[in-house]
Amino acid sequence: IKKKQQDVVRFLEANKIEFEEVDITMSEEQRQWMYKNIPPEKKPAQGNPLPPQIFNGDRYCGDYDSFFESKESNTVYSFLGLKSRLASKTES
Repeated sequence: IKKKQQDVVRFLEANKIEFEEVDITMSEEQRQWMYKNIPPEKKPAQGNPLPPQIFNGDRYCGDYDSFFESKESNTVYSFLGLKSRLASKTES
């Protein structure tokens, strides 16, 4: 879990994407919020969803596997619900 969390954090930092890391082991309130805000179809059949779970504000983006797939297909900005930085740069 820690390696996956670090992978997400490193990517966000490298791309200068602002984020807030929430440690659900330190806050029962945050843990309950996360569980409540993951869509039912995204929850595992048994047990609780494991971190990292990625949100943009209250909008659920996905889990690590979804993040990794979006990274591999170069669609992370879309996955996160952000506008691509590439689209905002003017062509020379």
